[in-house]
Amino acid sequence: MGFWGGGIMMFLFLGAFIYFFVWLVRNNKTNIGTNSKKALDILKERYVKGEITKEQFEIMKKDIS
Repeated sequence: MGFWGGGIMMFLFLGAFIYFFVWLVRNNKTNIGTNSKKALDILKERYVKGEITKEQFEIMKKDIS
């Protein structure tokens, strides 16, 4: 049982590690750019409503990007 038990544990550990890595990559891809897109949408809304000037909009847009 020593050899087989160790081999099974190794594959379980390796499988869990791969699963975690794939989960991490997928989660990270969905979050990239989401915050900046939301911020840009809010900035555009503020500009359309007249809360900020064009100059302020351009400066803030550069800061977000």
